[in-house]
Amino acid sequence: MTDIAQIEAAAARLHGHARVTPLLNAPLLDAAAGRRIFVKAECLQLTGSFKFRGGWSAISALDPATRGKGVMAYSSGNHAQGVALAAQAHGIPAVILMPSDAPQVKIANTRAYGAEVILYDRATEDRDAIGARLTAERGLTLIKPFDDAQVIAGQGTTGMEIAAQAAALGITGATVITCCGGGGLTAGIALALQARAPGFTVRPAEPEGFDDAARSLASGRIERNARMAGSLCDAILTPQPGEITFPILSRLCGPGLTASDDEALHAMALAFTHLRIVLEPGGAIALAAALFRDDLPDTVIVTASGGNVDPATFRMALDRHAT
Repeated sequence: MTDIAQIEAAAARLHGHARVTPLLNAPLLDAAAGRRIFVKAECLQLTGSFKFRGGWSAISALDPATRGKGVMAYSSGNHAQGVALAAQAHGIPAVILMPSDAPQVKIANTRAYGAEVILYDRATEDRDAIGARLTAERGLTLIKPFDDAQVIAGQGTTGMEIAAQAAALGITGATVITCCGGGGLTAGIALALQARAPGFTVRPAEPEGFDDAARSLASGRIERNARMAGSLCDAILTPQPGEITFPILSRLCGPGLTASDDEALHAMALAFTHLRIVLEPGGAIALAAALFRDDLPDTVIVTASGGNVDPATFRMALDRHAT
């Protein structure tokens, strides 16, 4: 089970390799939301998302002999890029299994980081089965996107930074809304804040129609999404919460939140207008919840978890929600 000691160890291994991303605020964004919103800009992290933290944490924790054989990951793009860059920096091979409908910018960037990319159909093929076969055939170590203790620890370093940055701003209590797919970021942040900022509450945010974490938290058991395609928020479309992440979410998180694809696009436009940051739809879902849901306190911290957006999608956000 991941704990604060593992997160602190991951932070030590990440030191000098990952960026400490800023916690941003804009008065006009606050005015639009009717509450104070602080944005943890992980879109400015290496590879454009928080996933570099988990990728580096997991790879750096392997023993040298195992690490040298290479790693594998499956991802729609952000975990792919994080693992690919971390593997490249360690001088080891990386094979990445990506859905064929992933944004082209994510596929291209993963290849540019030196990884071998293998595409699959996420609607008809089982990525876990394909991944198991490839790791066995090639002797690779699978770096799971969220259900891995060292990955969760790496993502938890985001929560350590939030706690320190919020304390520096005099924030002693807030709701922290996280963009949530399988729950690695949410679980890591929740564990870090439990230790470093116990006055904070963590709530996961997901796209409407793909709210497996929210439904699982409500029912007390892992719930599965009925489909795996049909949202712009590709980065956080997962079948269900993880076997490792869900018990952490269940123990430490408040109720889940949802936002529509259009609300995510609106949040992207507002983030660009007021904060001058570029977000992808999945990376904007927490901000969308903070902007457009009513049952939230006066101070909210959100993760802007990724900015790897196709130009056409970003143009759509700006055109549809010009401010």
